[in-house]
Amino acid sequence: MHEGETVIHNPGKSNDDLAAIDVIQKLGALIKDQTQDKLWIESKGVQPVSDEMNCGESGLGIRMFTPIAALSKHPITINGTGSLVTRPMDFFDEIFPKLSISIQSINGKLPLQIKGPLQPKDITIDGSLSSQFLTGLLMAFGKAATEPVTITVNNLKSKPYIDLTLQVMKHFGCRVQNNDFESFTISPVKEANNKTIQYRVEGDWSGGAFLLVAGAIAGNITVSGLDVSSTQADKAILQAIIDAGANISVRDNEIELCYPPTGFKGKPFHFDATDCPDLFPPLVALASCCNGTSAIQGVNRLAHKESNRGITLQQEFGKMGIEIKLQDDLMLVEGGTGLKGAAVHSHHDHRIAMACAVAALNADSKTVIEEAEAINKSYPDFYEHLSKLNANVQYRLEEKIDKKI
Repeated sequence: MHEGETVIHNPGKSNDDLAAIDVIQKLGALIKDQTQDKLWIESKGVQPVSDEMNCGESGLGIRMFTPIAALSKHPITINGTGSLVTRPMDFFDEIFPKLSISIQSINGKLPLQIKGPLQPKDITIDGSLSSQFLTGLLMAFGKAATEPVTITVNNLKSKPYIDLTLQVMKHFGCRVQNNDFESFTISPVKEANNKTIQYRVEGDWSGGAFLLVAGAIAGNITVSGLDVSSTQADKAILQAIIDAGANISVRDNEIELCYPPTGFKGKPFHFDATDCPDLFPPLVALASCCNGTSAIQGVNRLAHKESNRGITLQQEFGKMGIEIKLQDDLMLVEGGTGLKGAAVHSHHDHRIAMACAVAALNADSKTVIEEAEAINKSYPDFYEHLSKLNANVQYRLEEKIDKKI
C-alpha cells in the first residue's frame, strides 16, 4: 500500500512469508531485490496484475490481504490451500456489502470473489473469532479514508496483536486512535510519495516460545533476538516459564534457561491464553513436565486453527502418556507422569509438530512425528535449530518427510 520503496530488514522464509510475498506481487508490488537479510519492495499502491491471489495456508494472510485487495475496483478471486479452505470466512460476507464491496463465497468458505473499491464507513464488527479481521480492515481504512471513520468492535480477542498492527501502521505514517480497544478512529493521511521506508521485523516470540520451553525442560539454552519490550502477545510465555519454576535469566537481547543438575521438576501453573492462543502447544509441552495439574484458559480460541488444537493436543499428547481434559474454556494437563516416546501426527499443524518435538526431548524413548514438515509454515529451521542444541534429530526422506526426535 505504500507508494514508493520499502526496505524490510530481517524478512522471513517460511511458507507463510513466501505466500505473502506472492500475494503482494499479485496486487501490483514489485520485488526489486532480495537477500537473506533484506527485501526491497517498490509499489504504486494496490493495482492488481492478476485476477486471482492465493494466501497458501495463512489465516492472517487471507484475513489481512482480503480487505487490502478490495481497495481496487479490479475483480479478484481469493483462494488458499490445505486447512485454510475449511476455515470460516463469513465475516467478509457480512461486512463487505456495508463497505460497497461485492462478494461471493461458498457458504462462508473459500474461494472468495470480491470487487471493490472499499468505501470506508463507520461500522461495528464482531472481534470474538479473530483479531486478524480487524487488522485487515484497519490497514485498508488507513489507506482509503478521506475523512475520519470509526470501527467499533464487540468482544475483541487477542488485543496485543492489534497493538502490533497499530505499531506497524504508525511506522508507515497512518493515524489511528485506539479508544480503549472498543473502537478505532482512522484519520486520512496525505502520504509523501516515493519516500523510502525502512522496517525491521522483530524476532518471533511464537517460534521462540518452543525453544524457551525446550530450555526449561531439557537443557541449557540461550535465545537471542527476542525483544522483551515487544507488543507481541506470545511474549507472555515468559510468565508461564517463571510460574513453572524454571531457572530463567532475562537480559536486554537474550534469554537464558539453566537446566537443573537434578532435572526439571516443574510446578503446575495456571495461565490465561485467551489473548495468545498460539501459546497452547508450547504451554502443553511445558505442563507435561510439571508435577501436577496445570490449567490453561482459552480453549474456545483453538477450534479454527490449522487443526482443532484442543482436541489435537489431547490426542497426540495422550499417545505420549499425558492426560489432557477439556472442560468448557479450560484445558487441564496432568503432568509429572512421565513422557513416553511414541508415534505421533502433526495433523499438518506446524505448532503441533513443534510441541511434540519439544516434549520428545524429555521422553523415555524415540518419538516419530508424521507430517513433520508442517513446521515449514512458520519455522522452517526449527529441526535444524534443535540439532544445533545437540538434540538427536534424524531425517528420513520418503514421499513425506518424517523427523525422528
